[in-house]
Amino acid sequence: MPEDEVAAQTERMLDAAFGGLTPHQVLLQASQAENADVAGRAAAIAKNRERALRLLAEIEKSQA
Repeated sequence: MPEDEVAAQTERMLDAAFGGLTPHQVLLQASQAENADVAGRAAAIAKNRERALRLLAEIEKSQA
């Protein structure tokens, strides 16, 4: 396959993968998704900490 054909096919594949977005827009979306994931993990950590503290309080209360 000639190099020009390979380059054209690669470009078409990238365009399809990006869904019509520019590379910059794709990077922004990925960054936003990562930030949302970080926020979700932080919320889960806080909720688990709260549960653990309540459980610890119940254990201490039952041992008293």
